[in-house]
Amino acid sequence: MALPNREGQTVPNVTFRVRENNEWVNVTTDEIFKGKTVVVFSLPGAFTPTCSSTHLPRFNELAPVFFENGVDEIVCLSVNDTFVMNEWAKDQESDNVRLLPDGNGEFSDGMGMLVNKEDLGFGMRSWRYSMLVKDGVIEKMFIEPEVPGDPFEVSDADTMLNYINSNAQPPRVATIFTKVGCPFCAKAKSMLEDNNISYEEILITNSGVTSRTLRAVANAGTVPQIFIEGEYIGGSDDLEAFLAK
Repeated sequence: MALPNREGQTVPNVTFRVRENNEWVNVTTDEIFKGKTVVVFSLPGAFTPTCSSTHLPRFNELAPVFFENGVDEIVCLSVNDTFVMNEWAKDQESDNVRLLPDGNGEFSDGMGMLVNKEDLGFGMRSWRYSMLVKDGVIEKMFIEPEVPGDPFEVSDADTMLNYINSNAQPPRVATIFTKVGCPFCAKAKSMLEDNNISYEEILITNSGVTSRTLRAVANAGTVPQIFIEGEYIGGSDDLEAFLAK
């Protein structure tokens, strides 16, 4: 039986049991969706490989662009309890996404997306999909194909962003290797910030990520060393020349 596409229908009326500040809180679908534009992506389970490595991090990374294009909130839903989802949130880059526990599978069942994954020892879980919901009404759904395993082809963040605005530009992201007290590192970070390029900073120390790591990655012994979207840029002067282009 084909999984249903519920475009044009309202989302299921469900109350989620959520743990916040060591207290139980009831969150209704009205609170989440009423009068708002919401992107939802649902997945088989917290801490599972594709969900952790790609699905959630990319939605979190693109969240500012979604918000610039009229989305009020991004919700990640899984048939897990609230304790699991809260721990997963701590483990992930998820500051821009609300992780919602569909512990009893009621929302997923109401969507027609509750599937049996007992072959993996999971029991009943959500099929992977994403949707755009406006004031509680589903405008668009991207449902993964019904093939064995855990397909991940259409419910990704970039596909949803392209649907909302095909001209939207994903933000550029950088990785910068630095050392404490390095003035050229401070200059490079300032240049990245001035150009609205978010960055991950990796500190070179005597333990953990060392100068040997830096040589292996960038074939360089000085800091900063900068990569933008995976492209090696070089030091602060190289960054300045790159941005001037």
